[in-house]
Amino acid sequence: MRQKGMAKSRAVYVCQNCGAASWRWQGRCDSCGEWNSLVEESGAAEITRRTARGRVFELEGLGGEGQAAPRIATGIDEFDRVTGGGFVPGSVLLLGGEPGIGKSTLLIQACAALARRGARVVYISGEEAVAQVRLRAARLNLADAPVELAAATQVEDILATCAMGKRAALIVIDSIQTMHTSMAESAPGTVTQVRASAQALLRYAKTTGATIVLVGHVTKDGQVAGPRVVEHMVDAVLSFEGDGAHHFRMLRASKNRFGATGEIGVFEMTGLGLAEVANPSALFLAGRDAGAPGAAVVASLEGQRPLLIEIQALVAPTSLGTPRRAVVGFEQNRLSMILAVLEAHGGLKLGMHDVYLNVAGGFRADEPAADLAAAAALVSSLTGAVLPPDMFFFGEIGLSGAVRPVIHPGMRLSEAGKLGFHHAVVPQSQQISDDARGAGVTIRPCADVGALVASIARMSNREKTVARGRSPAL
Repeated sequence: MRQKGMAKSRAVYVCQNCGAASWRWQGRCDSCGEWNSLVEESGAAEITRRTARGRVFELEGLGGEGQAAPRIATGIDEFDRVTGGGFVPGSVLLLGGEPGIGKSTLLIQACAALARRGARVVYISGEEAVAQVRLRAARLNLADAPVELAAATQVEDILATCAMGKRAALIVIDSIQTMHTSMAESAPGTVTQVRASAQALLRYAKTTGATIVLVGHVTKDGQVAGPRVVEHMVDAVLSFEGDGAHHFRMLRASKNRFGATGEIGVFEMTGLGLAEVANPSALFLAGRDAGAPGAAVVASLEGQRPLLIEIQALVAPTSLGTPRRAVVGFEQNRLSMILAVLEAHGGLKLGMHDVYLNVAGGFRADEPAADLAAAAALVSSLTGAVLPPDMFFFGEIGLSGAVRPVIHPGMRLSEAGKLGFHHAVVPQSQQISDDARGAGVTIRPCADVGALVASIARMSNREKTVARGRSPAL
């Protein structure tokens, strides 16, 4: 018989996409709108209302002297750049990425670099056996690094082991989806287990001062919800991105309580692991065909790092009733807006043409400053004009057709000048300091898309005149 006063256990349905809980099953989650994502977790405890008297603590003002957070540099410059200068003791980081992208390889290299500098580093693998991790370390020539290694999935056992001996400076949990704790009765990988395991690890990091890195897998279809549930709990969220067709990988910070967000680190996948790329612009521009129409270079900005990347466009007549609009590395809605502005204010007729836009090298051009370069590539492909190989663009296009200024033009001009670019097409209202103008780059102001189309059209006419054997009119 059930004892009196004992609360009846009640099933809870938890969304595997966003972590929202519901007392009844339904086909669609009310929080995120995902279909068929609610899973029953009968072990979830019910929330009880309790009234307790809290202790009074002291409140302080905004004024006062603040101290910068101490840093533990790994020695990998690209990794330290993204984290803001290195690991902060007592912080918890979440490293997300698709399976097989190279997260474990990056962390093994960071662990080895930190361990060789005398710090205690613990690497816990929940997916691979110790022998598999050792094989990877041997392939990367890191077998001699004093990294403490174990294969375990029980959070309580892991924390008890790490508490023995010298305080660990870095603990890597690979991955958080495989961890489970006795505080929750759900199966490993569920939202409840991931949240409870992350909370226990977070509490250990704050009390001991150890830095903990949680690895999380994120698939393209969004089936795994673990990393998204713990994003608000951790101090920094790093994403490791890349394309299987290219060798380079990018480490990006989308959240960082101890540094700037938006910073990126560029790595190249080699036979000996991930190698740092000191000059990413040269990598993205390598092998480009400067004599083909439909290609324009944009001076983009990722965090505080300027990058020069190539945007390629192909505009071809269509035989279909509805023309194609294919995009790789560029936002689809932004391309549609640029095409509409070119038709409305540039005088172009693109309704009977297929449009293909690609960012070379697998990079993603999410910054609005890439609008002007994308428009130049489209006009160049349509008219057949070849843009000068030493010309680059940056500027945001508005719905009125005006080219709007962007931030940090001096950094963009300086980076382009180092790589041999001499002509910059920039917004007419862009404020450029005298120091930036001295970077050896000629400034060509552009007021609107109409002026851009007219300028590229003159290039096309000049090339046709030269092809006929006559001197071009300057």
